[in-house]
Amino acid sequence: MRVSIKVERFQVTAPPQIRALLFAGAPVAIGVSGGKDSSAVALRLDEYLNEIGHTGSRLLIHSDLGVVEWQDSLPVCEKLAARMGWELVVVRRAAGDLMDRWETRWKNNVKRYETMACVKVILPWSTPAMRFCTSELKTDIICAELKRRYPGQEILSVTGIRHAESAQRAKMPCMQAQPKLLAKTKGTAGWNWNPIIEWPTEDVYDYLTRKNEPLHEAYTEYGCSRVSCSFCFMAGLEDLVGAASCSDNQDTYRRMVELEITSTFAYQGNRWLADVAPQLLTQDQKDRLAKAKEAAAIRVQAEARLEKHLLYVAGWPTAVPTWEEASMIGEVRVAVAKALGLNVSYTSPQSIRERYEELMLNKQEKLAA
Repeated sequence: MRVSIKVERFQVTAPPQIRALLFAGAPVAIGVSGGKDSSAVALRLDEYLNEIGHTGSRLLIHSDLGVVEWQDSLPVCEKLAARMGWELVVVRRAAGDLMDRWETRWKNNVKRYETMACVKVILPWSTPAMRFCTSELKTDIICAELKRRYPGQEILSVTGIRHAESAQRAKMPCMQAQPKLLAKTKGTAGWNWNPIIEWPTEDVYDYLTRKNEPLHEAYTEYGCSRVSCSFCFMAGLEDLVGAASCSDNQDTYRRMVELEITSTFAYQGNRWLADVAPQLLTQDQKDRLAKAKEAAAIRVQAEARLEKHLLYVAGWPTAVPTWEEASMIGEVRVAVAKALGLNVSYTSPQSIRERYEELMLNKQEKLAA
């Protein structure tokens, strides 16, 4: 006989170790983005902490990504904090926002290719396998602020991550140690905690309705399914189209397309952001976009000639090419440089072999140091 266990809706998932920290007064910091999940976890956790008599510090923290964010995101967080009576801390990357990060990354990658510090042109964008937008502009900055505020304490860093969001998130635990909350100050450490990780999406919307919490305009006005960056590299086509229909996002859209054109790398691998809302582009951008797509095809075809052993691993070459291989690498570099308008060094077989040898020696010296 199969026994069914009734699970109440809107439960907070709190393992024994989390509960012990809460009863000991550990500080709780909830990351908020303006999206439905972070609003739901903030409101529900506020109730839960009051129910168990939590006496530690509490705050909401928002990492402002700059022009790539929806303009409604920070106001939603501010209204949520005011309603809850919690402090809202807003942190930002000192070296510039996410758009600055992408543009600077491309400039640096061009220099690396021109000087053969890389053997293939590296794209400017974040990718599912390389989410520096999350690590550098959210996690690093938030953890640095929490360590500064709570020296010598075990910190609970809360997010609204849920298993139902994606196949990848379905594998995530409710809690795990956060190494970036470790500090030299004795006792400073922390945990990532996802209290609503078991909630289905329907429960999130229902809970916010019960709490009379208004939704972000991305959901209500533009039909988006999620809120993060206005044009997230993991967003589906419908969300991208919705974001492009908001006038607040259109200057950012054109700026991102400009980087697609300049770099010849589509924002989402095989999907060009430029194709999402071409009516928003200038005629000059449309003309240069066609040329950029042609250049991208040339780049891909040329670099396909590079065999695996000639590629760099973790930024370094692993073998010196033969004369014939070096000649081929030179041909590839000339073709790519012409297509992208780059000014490359190291195109002759001799100079390419010497560059490989130089870089391999540099790696050995670095490891020895």
